[in-house]
Amino acid sequence: MHPLVKLAKNTVETYIKEGKLISPPGDLTPEMTEKAGTFVSIKKRGELRGCIGTFLPTTQNVAHEIIQNAISAATQDPRFSPIHASELSELEYSVDVLSQPEKVEGYEELNPKKYGVIVESENRRGLLLPDLEGVNTVEEQIRIAMLKTGISSAENIELYRFEVKRYK
Repeated sequence: MHPLVKLAKNTVETYIKEGKLISPPGDLTPEMTEKAGTFVSIKKRGELRGCIGTFLPTTQNVAHEIIQNAISAATQDPRFSPIHASELSELEYSVDVLSQPEKVEGYEELNPKKYGVIVESENRRGLLLPDLEGVNTVEEQIRIAMLKTGISSAENIELYRFEVKRYK
């Protein structure tokens, strides 16, 4: 198991079992010392069980970002009830570390397998990670990102793309 994924798993298990927030490991890997947005995805029997993240860094490094987002994915994803201790043995984790988002001028600069997308309208932003099962077109990717934050097709939007390093 990759150290970033192990950190997410240990964070969730400690928080759910003991109600405690863990500290980053003493021997940070090079990836953990970077500043970047991260997403923690949790699946149970292949189905999404929680996914929360930050598209820009909000803490001092990736290790802290993962700890914060792992707890949020396990307990705060509005699509799911909080994870219960009885589920812990059935969970699988993945961690995405995001590149800095870059503005794009049109759909032709996007690719749902390679790039994640951020759709922005006024002060609302919808984000969708790249290379998700069942998302095969740019149009579908943008539609889902807009739905997530309630942006209608009538609104003017700005598009951003980013790449991820996905750890499982």
